[in-house]
Amino acid sequence: MFLDEDLRVPLDGSGLDVRLTMPTRNSGVVVFAHDGEPERRVAEALQREHVGTVLVDLGGVDQGSGGSGSDVPVLAGRLAAVVDWLADQPATGGNPVGLFGADGGAAVALVVAAERPAAVRAVVSVGGHPDRAEDALTRVLAPALLVLEEGDEHPAAHQRVEVVPGAGRLAGEPDALDRVIRLASRWFHHHVGTAPVAPPTS
Repeated sequence: MFLDEDLRVPLDGSGLDVRLTMPTRNSGVVVFAHDGEPERRVAEALQREHVGTVLVDLGGVDQGSGGSGSDVPVLAGRLAAVVDWLADQPATGGNPVGLFGADGGAAVALVVAAERPAAVRAVVSVGGHPDRAEDALTRVLAPALLVLEEGDEHPAAHQRVEVVPGAGRLAGEPDALDRVIRLASRWFHHHVGTAPVAPPTS
Protein backbone atom coordinates (compact mmCIF):
# COMPACT_ATOMS: atom_id res chain seq x y z
CA MET A 1 0.00 0.00 0.00
CA PHE A 2 1.48 3.33 -1.10
CA LEU A 3 -0.67 5.53 1.16
CA ASP A 4 -3.38 4.89 3.78
CA GLU A 5 -3.98 7.89 6.04
CA ASP A 6 -6.63 9.87 7.88
CA LEU A 7 -6.31 13.49 6.71
CA ARG A 8 -8.18 16.77 7.04
CA VAL A 9 -9.33 18.86 4.09
CA PRO A 10 -9.49 22.60 4.92
CA LEU A 11 -13.02 23.97 4.56
CA ASP A 12 -14.59 27.18 5.86
CA GLY A 13 -12.15 27.57 8.72
CA SER A 14 -12.68 24.01 9.98
CA GLY A 15 -12.35 21.03 7.67
CA LEU A 16 -13.53 17.63 6.53
CA ASP A 17 -12.01 14.41 7.81
CA VAL A 18 -11.14 12.02 5.00
CA ARG A 19 -9.54 8.60 4.64
CA LEU A 20 -7.19 8.53 1.66
CA THR A 21 -6.04 5.12 0.47
CA MET A 22 -3.69 4.76 -2.51
CA PRO A 23 -2.70 1.19 -3.49
CA THR A 24 0.03 2.58 -5.78
CA ARG A 25 1.51 6.00 -6.53
CA ASN A 26 -0.20 6.02 -9.93
CA SER A 27 -3.64 4.92 -8.73
CA GLY A 28 -6.68 6.74 -9.97
CA VAL A 29 -8.73 8.08 -7.04
CA VAL A 30 -12.47 7.71 -6.41
CA VAL A 31 -14.06 10.13 -3.93
CA PHE A 32 -17.14 8.91 -2.04
CA ALA A 33 -19.86 11.34 -0.97
CA HIS A 34 -20.55 9.33 2.20
CA ASP A 35 -18.57 7.10 4.56
CA GLY A 36 -21.15 4.39 5.22
CA GLU A 37 -20.84 0.62 5.27
CA PRO A 38 -21.93 0.13 1.63
CA GLU A 39 -19.45 2.79 0.48
CA ARG A 40 -16.65 1.13 2.45
CA ARG A 41 -17.45 -2.18 0.75
CA VAL A 42 -17.24 -0.55 -2.68
CA ALA A 43 -14.02 1.22 -1.66
CA GLU A 44 -12.40 -2.05 -0.55
CA ALA A 45 -13.24 -3.63 -3.91
CA LEU A 46 -11.73 -0.68 -5.78
CA GLN A 47 -8.57 -0.85 -3.70
CA ARG A 48 -8.20 -4.51 -4.66
CA GLU A 49 -8.41 -3.35 -8.28
CA HIS A 50 -5.55 -0.89 -7.60
CA VAL A 51 -7.83 2.16 -7.58
CA GLY A 52 -7.38 4.71 -4.79
CA THR A 53 -10.27 5.89 -2.63
CA VAL A 54 -11.24 8.87 -0.50
CA LEU A 55 -13.96 8.22 2.07
CA VAL A 56 -15.52 11.40 3.44
CA ASP A 57 -18.69 12.15 5.38
CA LEU A 58 -20.02 15.41 3.96
CA GLY A 59 -22.82 15.56 6.53
CA GLY A 60 -26.46 15.32 5.50
CA VAL A 61 -25.92 12.30 3.24
CA ASP A 62 -27.02 8.89 4.44
CA GLN A 63 -28.42 5.65 3.10
CA GLY A 64 -32.20 5.83 3.06
CA SER A 65 -32.35 9.59 3.64
CA GLY A 66 -32.79 10.46 -0.01
CA GLY A 67 -31.35 13.88 0.74
CA SER A 68 -33.23 17.01 -0.28
CA GLY A 69 -32.94 19.38 -3.17
CA SER A 70 -31.88 22.25 -0.92
CA ASP A 71 -29.01 20.19 0.49
CA VAL A 72 -27.42 19.49 -2.88
CA PRO A 73 -25.59 22.81 -3.49
CA VAL A 74 -24.11 22.84 0.03
CA LEU A 75 -22.95 19.24 -0.09
CA ALA A 76 -21.67 19.65 -3.65
CA GLY A 77 -19.53 22.55 -2.47
CA ARG A 78 -17.96 20.31 0.17
CA LEU A 79 -17.33 17.48 -2.27
CA ALA A 80 -15.85 19.90 -4.81
CA ALA A 81 -13.48 21.13 -2.08
CA VAL A 82 -12.19 17.57 -1.68
CA VAL A 83 -11.67 17.25 -5.45
CA ASP A 84 -9.78 20.57 -5.49
CA TRP A 85 -7.71 19.50 -2.50
CA LEU A 86 -6.67 16.27 -4.23
CA ALA A 87 -5.40 18.30 -7.19
CA ASP A 88 -3.08 20.22 -4.84
CA GLN A 89 -1.60 17.18 -3.05
CA PRO A 90 1.80 15.83 -4.17
CA ALA A 91 0.58 12.21 -4.02
CA THR A 92 -2.62 12.75 -6.02
CA GLY A 93 -2.21 15.96 -8.03
CA GLY A 94 -1.73 14.28 -11.40
CA ASN A 95 -4.01 11.29 -10.86
CA PRO A 96 -7.43 10.85 -12.50
CA VAL A 97 -10.42 11.36 -10.19
CA GLY A 98 -13.80 9.64 -10.09
CA LEU A 99 -16.88 10.29 -7.94
CA PHE A 100 -19.24 7.80 -6.28
CA GLY A 101 -22.56 8.93 -4.82
CA ALA A 102 -25.32 6.71 -3.46
CA ASP A 103 -28.79 7.65 -2.27
CA GLY A 104 -28.58 11.23 -0.98
CA GLY A 105 -25.12 11.59 -2.52
CA ALA A 106 -26.19 10.63 -6.04
CA ALA A 107 -27.18 14.13 -7.17
CA VAL A 108 -24.26 15.64 -5.26
CA ALA A 109 -21.72 13.58 -7.22
CA LEU A 110 -23.37 14.50 -10.53
CA VAL A 111 -23.36 18.22 -9.71
CA VAL A 112 -19.64 18.15 -8.87
CA ALA A 113 -18.87 16.17 -12.02
CA ALA A 114 -20.61 18.92 -14.02
CA GLU A 115 -18.81 21.71 -12.14
CA ARG A 116 -15.34 20.14 -12.35
CA PRO A 117 -15.20 18.78 -15.93
CA ALA A 118 -11.41 19.05 -16.14
CA ALA A 119 -10.87 17.14 -12.90
CA VAL A 120 -13.55 14.44 -12.82
CA ARG A 121 -12.98 11.56 -15.24
CA ALA A 122 -15.92 9.31 -14.28
CA VAL A 123 -18.93 9.19 -11.94
CA VAL A 124 -21.18 6.47 -10.56
CA SER A 125 -24.58 7.49 -9.15
CA VAL A 126 -26.56 4.82 -7.27
CA GLY A 127 -30.24 5.09 -6.36
CA GLY A 128 -31.28 8.35 -4.80
CA HIS A 129 -32.70 11.05 -7.02
CA PRO A 130 -30.29 11.96 -9.83
CA ASP A 131 -32.93 14.39 -11.09
CA ARG A 132 -32.11 16.58 -8.07
CA ALA A 133 -28.92 17.45 -9.90
CA GLU A 134 -31.29 19.39 -12.20
CA ASP A 135 -29.55 20.84 -15.27
CA ALA A 136 -26.17 19.55 -14.05
CA LEU A 137 -27.24 16.09 -15.20
CA THR A 138 -27.11 17.20 -18.83
CA ARG A 139 -23.79 19.04 -18.31
CA VAL A 140 -21.78 16.06 -17.06
CA LEU A 141 -19.04 15.44 -19.60
CA ALA A 142 -17.35 12.54 -17.79
CA PRO A 143 -18.57 8.99 -18.43
CA ALA A 144 -21.45 8.53 -15.97
CA LEU A 145 -23.12 5.33 -14.79
CA LEU A 146 -26.57 5.71 -13.21
CA VAL A 147 -27.65 2.66 -11.20
CA LEU A 148 -31.39 2.90 -10.64
CA GLU A 149 -34.19 0.88 -9.06
CA GLU A 150 -36.80 -0.96 -11.09
CA GLY A 151 -39.55 1.49 -11.93
CA ASP A 152 -37.39 4.59 -11.50
CA GLU A 153 -37.78 7.13 -14.25
CA HIS A 154 -34.66 7.20 -16.38
CA PRO A 155 -33.27 10.73 -16.76
CA ALA A 156 -33.28 12.08 -20.28
CA ALA A 157 -29.50 12.29 -20.54
CA HIS A 158 -26.61 10.58 -22.31
CA GLN A 159 -25.43 8.63 -19.27
CA ARG A 160 -25.40 4.83 -19.16
CA VAL A 161 -28.20 3.36 -17.04
CA GLU A 162 -28.19 0.03 -15.20
CA VAL A 163 -31.30 -1.21 -13.35
CA VAL A 164 -30.55 -3.05 -10.10
CA PRO A 165 -33.43 -4.10 -7.81
CA GLY A 166 -32.72 -2.81 -4.32
CA ALA A 167 -30.19 -0.20 -5.48
CA GLY A 168 -31.82 2.44 -3.28
CA ARG A 169 -31.38 0.32 -0.14
CA LEU A 170 -27.83 -0.97 -0.36
CA ALA A 171 -27.38 -1.27 3.41
CA GLY A 172 -30.13 -3.90 3.59
CA GLU A 173 -29.80 -5.52 0.17
CA PRO A 174 -26.61 -7.64 -0.02
CA ASP A 175 -27.36 -8.93 -3.54
CA ALA A 176 -27.89 -5.38 -4.82
CA LEU A 177 -24.71 -4.22 -3.09
CA ASP A 178 -22.70 -7.04 -4.65
CA ARG A 179 -23.93 -6.11 -8.11
CA VAL A 180 -23.24 -2.40 -7.53
CA ILE A 181 -19.71 -3.31 -6.40
CA ARG A 182 -19.13 -5.23 -9.65
CA LEU A 183 -20.57 -2.44 -11.82
CA ALA A 184 -18.66 0.34 -10.04
CA SER A 185 -15.40 -1.63 -10.07
CA ARG A 186 -15.59 -2.18 -13.81
CA TRP A 187 -16.61 1.41 -14.50
CA PHE A 188 -13.85 3.01 -12.46
CA HIS A 189 -11.23 0.47 -13.49
CA HIS A 190 -11.90 1.35 -17.13
CA HIS A 191 -12.23 5.13 -16.77
CA VAL A 192 -10.08 6.01 -13.74
CA GLY A 193 -7.80 3.12 -12.81
CA THR A 194 -4.26 3.09 -14.12
CA ALA A 195 -2.93 -0.30 -13.01
CA PRO A 196 -3.06 -3.19 -15.54
CA VAL A 197 -5.30 -5.55 -13.56
CA ALA A 198 -8.00 -7.91 -14.76
CA PRO A 199 -11.63 -6.77 -14.40
CA PRO A 200 -13.70 -8.51 -11.72
CA THR A 201 -15.63 -11.61 -12.72
CA SER A 202 -19.42 -11.57 -12.90
